Amino acid sequence: MQILIIRFGDDWKKCLELPPKDTRMRTADVTSTKGNEFEDYCLKRELLMGIFEMGWEKPSPVQEESIPIALSGRDILARAKNGTGKSGAYLIPLLERIDLKKDHIQVHVVIATPGRILDLIKKGVAKMDKAQLIVMDEADKLLSQDFVVLIEDIISFMPKDRQILLYSATFPISVQKFMNKHLKKPYEINLMEELTLKGITQYYAYVTERQKVHCLNTLFSRLQINQSIIFCNSTQRVELLAKKITQLGYSCFYIHAKMMQEYRNRVFHDFRNGLCRNLVCTDLFTRGIDIQAVNVVINFDFPKNAETYLHRIGRSGRFGHLGLAINLITSEDRYNLKNIEDQLVTDIKPIPSSIDKSLYVAEFHSVDPDDDENDYDDHGGAKNKELGGI
Repeated sequence: MQILIIRFGDDWKKCLELPPKDTRMRTADVTSTKGNEFEDYCLKRELLMGIFEMGWEKPSPVQEESIPIALSGRDILARAKNGTGKSGAYLIPLLERIDLKKDHIQVHVVIATPGRILDLIKKGVAKMDKAQLIVMDEADKLLSQDFVVLIEDIISFMPKDRQILLYSATFPISVQKFMNKHLKKPYEINLMEELTLKGITQYYAYVTERQKVHCLNTLFSRLQINQSIIFCNSTQRVELLAKKITQLGYSCFYIHAKMMQEYRNRVFHDFRNGLCRNLVCTDLFTRGIDIQAVNVVINFDFPKNAETYLHRIGRSGRFGHLGLAINLITSEDRYNLKNIEDQLVTDIKPIPSSIDKSLYVAEFHSVDPDDDENDYDDHGGAKNKELGGI
C-alpha cells in the first residue's frame, strides 16, 4: 500500500485521482446554486480530497444550504428532492466534525437501524453519552409510528446539547410533532417548489392486466435502456415477472424483502456494477438507492399512494440527470393516477408512439465539459442547442 504525503505548499489538487468527468447535462435541481465551492467551507484537506475523488465538483443547492449550518452545530430540518445530494449534505459536515484528539474511546460513525442500535445501547455495548450528532435520513419513515418511539428512546441516551439533522423528500405531520419536541430552533431548508425531479419525464400506458408483459416487451425493444428498475406490488409478482423477462431473452435480476440479506446485498452490488440491465423489485428498493446508470423506471404495478410513487420514480434522474418513468395503468389504477397527479402537482402524459432519446439517453444530452453548465432549462430542455431524437 502506497501512502501519499502532501506537504504544506504542495499543489494538492495535482495529486488527486479523479474519475472520468461526467459530461451528462444536469437540471436546475442541482445546478441552481449560489456558486459556492467545497473549499469555501474550510474543510480538512483529506476530506476535500475524498470529495473531489468521488467526482463531486461543486455543492448542490441542498449541500450549499446545509453544510455551513450543520458545521455550526445547529439543528436542521431539510426537505429536498430525491437524488439531489442530501447524503452529501450531512455526511460532509459529519466527517468534518470528527475529532480524533478526544481522550476517550471513539467509534467515529455508526450507521444503524433504530431497533439494532437501541438493542446495543441497552446492552451497554453502544455508549451514547458522548455522541454529539444524530442524523435521520429518510426522516419521514424513521419518524412514522413504527419507529418514532425507538428514535425518542435513542435520543434519551444522548447528551442534552446533541445536534439533530433531519433530511427527507416528504415531511408528514408526525415530523412536525417530533421537531417541536426535540429540535432547538432548527434551521429549516425547503427546496421543494415542486415534488418531482425536473429531469424525469413521466408517461402512462393504459393496458389490461394480461397485456402488461407484452407492453413491457415492447418497451424493452423500443427504448434505449442503460439500466432499468421495474416495480411490482408483491414479492410473488416480482419473482413471476423476473422469470417472464428472462424467458423473453432479457438480462434480469430480482430483489425483495423475503430474500436473505446476504443474497440481496450481492444482487444490489452486481446490478450497481452493471452486470445486469434490468432489476425487478418491490418497494424495498424505493429509498436511499443511488445508481447513476439507471435511466428508466417502470411501474409494472402502479403504486397506491403519492409518496411511494415519488420515491419509486426518483430512482432515475439521479443528481440532476435525465430519466423516464413509465406507468402501466389498468382500469383499477385510473383513480390512483389522477389522485397522484393532483397530490404531486405533476403531469403524467399518455405514452407517445416514439420517445425522444434526448429525454433520457446520456449521449443525446451530453455537454462539452468546457461549456457553461447552465445550457439547459428547468425541465431538461436544451437552450439554443440541437438534440437528436428518434
